[in-house]
Amino acid sequence: MRTLVSALASLFCGPALACDLALALAVDVSGSVDRGEYRLQMDGLATALRDPVISEALVRGRAQLMLVQWTGSARQLVSIPWTEVRDFETVERFAARVAAEPRPWRNFSTAIGEALAFALAQFAPVASCKRRLIDLSGDGVSNEGLPPEEVHDQLRAAGVVVNAIAIEQSETDLTAYFYEHVIVGEGAFVVTASTFTEYPAKIRQKLLREVVMQTARAD
Repeated sequence: MRTLVSALASLFCGPALACDLALALAVDVSGSVDRGEYRLQMDGLATALRDPVISEALVRGRAQLMLVQWTGSARQLVSIPWTEVRDFETVERFAARVAAEPRPWRNFSTAIGEALAFALAQFAPVASCKRRLIDLSGDGVSNEGLPPEEVHDQLRAAGVVVNAIAIEQSETDLTAYFYEHVIVGEGAFVVTASTFTEYPAKIRQKLLREVVMQTARAD
């Protein structure tokens, strides 16, 4: 009888969906980011997550999402903990929280290595996800704390890829710096936004590449 029940459950419910992607969204809130630029980042990220193509890929891949805000040494915060994307309503709730999230700090330095180490330490609960990714945004080079390269071996060992969006409003060589010092892992890449005004379009472009194209390949 138990075998029959199990067979019927499999027929009507299908196999359990596995997590394709664990995505940590790491947003720069250092002192070089003013109030309007912070708003452009958070609203732009929320809008990108709501994009129908991106949200569908997140649901299909049973993604796990987390929001981290970071600035100087010892100033990193999980603003929204890991959230399993079961349906479109989950995406909408997560996006709404991103848009409404208050800024925890305003006047501190840029500690990219510390941000990467902090984000990496959060992946234990989602270790079963097929792909594990840190999506880091920043508008300046690391100028405090652990150099980002010193986290690379740990990231590789954990199978965590780091991609980045370089906001070159005041750092014209930032894309090259991110390529050389920040990103790591197979297929890692940098997207460039010349200004914070470009950020909403560029974060959508980045998520399309990370979420939609990779999920389609996995299928």
